[in-house]
Amino acid sequence: MESGYFPAISATFNREHRHAASPPSSFRLRRRCHRDLTSARNPGKGQYTAEAKPGTIVVQTSDRSLYLVTGKEQALKYSVGVGRSGQQWFGTTRIASKHLKPAWKPPVSLRGKRSPDFYIEGGSPKNPMGAAALVLVDHELAIHGTNNPGSIGGFVSAGCIRMHNKDVMDLYGRVHVGTRVMFVK
Repeated sequence: MESGYFPAISATFNREHRHAASPPSSFRLRRRCHRDLTSARNPGKGQYTAEAKPGTIVVQTSDRSLYLVTGKEQALKYSVGVGRSGQQWFGTTRIASKHLKPAWKPPVSLRGKRSPDFYIEGGSPKNPMGAAALVLVDHELAIHGTNNPGSIGGFVSAGCIRMHNKDVMDLYGRVHVGTRVMFVK
């Protein structure tokens, strides 16, 4: 568990290296949930019919949902913001590091005319990383909080997964470095 600055997350993707084959067609998550996911409280308990082991995070891009598999046909479901069209990828990765109140340094593709030394301090209301970040292998993507809760539920990012700050803190406490993360359509 770390806090503070971590390397910039690149919004450009090497599709040949990072783009894994799509999951089998039998991989489907049911959309039944026992709470309204537009509010950031506790995650909903959902039912799923996937071949994912307990402890796996599954991001279902089309539904803008993140599932933490808890057991056979059981998962916690969180509403998330996902990558815009052309800035999504599908495959399997793992959590490389965990950060509380991370600072943020924009990748070159998002920097614009800013100095290469530009960054936003952790905890700043202008920081797009929110309360916590789970950086994925290769530091190209993260599952993170947001200071813009209205973006949750949309196709809004340059590839990262956005969560309500309360939800990312809940997930942060439930997973560890090395946790498997699957991105499916």
